Amino acid sequence: MATFKLRQGVDCEKKLEPAGETQVLLVGRQSSIKAAQNGTDWTKSVTEKLGPLVDGQVLKRALSKFEKSSGSMPLYMDLAKLSVVSEDLSRYNSPANGYGFSREVSCVKVAKGVKFLSIVLFTDYASAMASCVAIARCFPLFSLKSKKDNNNESLNVQVELVLVDGKTLSETEMNFLDTLCAAVRNCARLVEIPPNILHTEALLDEALSQIDAIGVPIEKTIIKGQELDERGFGGIYSVGKASKHPPIFACFSHQPQGATETIALVGKGIVYDTGGLTMKSRTTMPGMKVDMGGAAAMLMAFCSLVKANFKQNLHCLLCIAENSVSAEATRPDDVIKMLSGKTVEVNNTDAEGRLVLADGVFYAKDTLKAGTIIDMATLTGAQAYATGNYHAAILTNSEELELACVRAGRKSGDLVHPLPYAPELHFGDLSSKAADMKNANLGAQVGPPSALAGLFVGSHFLDLNKPQGVDGEPRWLHIDMAANVNSKMVGDRSSGFGTTLVCALLARHTDVGELAAAAASTSPTER
Repeated sequence: MATFKLRQGVDCEKKLEPAGETQVLLVGRQSSIKAAQNGTDWTKSVTEKLGPLVDGQVLKRALSKFEKSSGSMPLYMDLAKLSVVSEDLSRYNSPANGYGFSREVSCVKVAKGVKFLSIVLFTDYASAMASCVAIARCFPLFSLKSKKDNNNESLNVQVELVLVDGKTLSETEMNFLDTLCAAVRNCARLVEIPPNILHTEALLDEALSQIDAIGVPIEKTIIKGQELDERGFGGIYSVGKASKHPPIFACFSHQPQGATETIALVGKGIVYDTGGLTMKSRTTMPGMKVDMGGAAAMLMAFCSLVKANFKQNLHCLLCIAENSVSAEATRPDDVIKMLSGKTVEVNNTDAEGRLVLADGVFYAKDTLKAGTIIDMATLTGAQAYATGNYHAAILTNSEELELACVRAGRKSGDLVHPLPYAPELHFGDLSSKAADMKNANLGAQVGPPSALAGLFVGSHFLDLNKPQGVDGEPRWLHIDMAANVNSKMVGDRSSGFGTTLVCALLARHTDVGELAAAAASTSPTER
């Protein structure tokens, strides 16, 4: 598949030539391209890169066409193109307009014989991360096609950053952007691997490979199969026990000297979801290989943050299982005991994600003593109705964390929007006469389904009616990204959603806080 790298400044050695091997895309937001034209390097760098094949007047006319609009225009046959990304944005979009960049770049057709795609990105410092990631996700890593696309197989993609605000990126910042772009592409790759290849043990092997590649000591805790049942992981075990491949709980721990905080990242890793005995239909089951998207995103966020010299204790907990069907499968009406000690009446085996997450978040609080716990999951189909395909849904017991996550979403381009956190109004929907709670509500319910699923997870390690900080209650953030794991902006392929969001949220604890962290403001939607 295509290689992908970043560099700062225009690479004039990779020039546009007739029948050459280089294809050029100039891309940026309207204001960035306008600012670049006023810079001293425009004539020297861009004109030199395009060479004599693109007359100065041709480029000037193309630029003038988009002074007040967005769109794209060829500059030289199919070898050079100008794409201008819109800045007509609402306050709930990212100022970088990452989706706009993904849309423009994914439309680029690589010409026959081209081996080098040079993407000249005009951006400001604040938008560099979101823009680079938006471009990176347009070049997927996974394919099992027997007939190879020779263009894409041998294609080398280089993004050449031109910062139009006079700032420069340090070597550390450039390394982080390279790492993050690779992480997002790898996250998408994991999500796209079919379940006959990426079974539970294969996902663990992939995780171990990524962890070992970090290059610093990481403590590993692996519990699988029958041992989960013996150690009380009733949620993970009950979901995965029917599969040929065992359910697995994996915890990776980075504990640097001088750390004063402990943060846990918990990911749902359902490698395939048939729905269990509450089986999905022939139209809703295909595509459920993506149900481990939360685990993939958390894994790659963990790796990226540790490589960026994360200064606090950071744990990555992967709750891995296949929700399958056999004589061993959990039945509707079964009552299971969770790691928290609470009992759950299972009335819907297709509401399995909350069961595995509940064990993970309890372990994070009880064993790891985490003060901040963030879980991510493709949890509910209802999320698409609540917040749509562009914004993931978040639920949290901390207003501060809610605002910070919304800002991180706008900074990273992985957008989010809050669900109402009102357990005193909604949690009664899960009441049970046989156990402490049911895992789903099958009738008329008061609460929003996505919020209710999140409250189920939180109820296993929180007193839902106590604010965070009271009597040691940790801060908790739940991210439901069921509708965001794939994106139409990249041809209905995996988006790698979530990795950049978590990095932006926690970047203040790294060496790249200025570049990656969202600035504090009085309003999460402040422009």
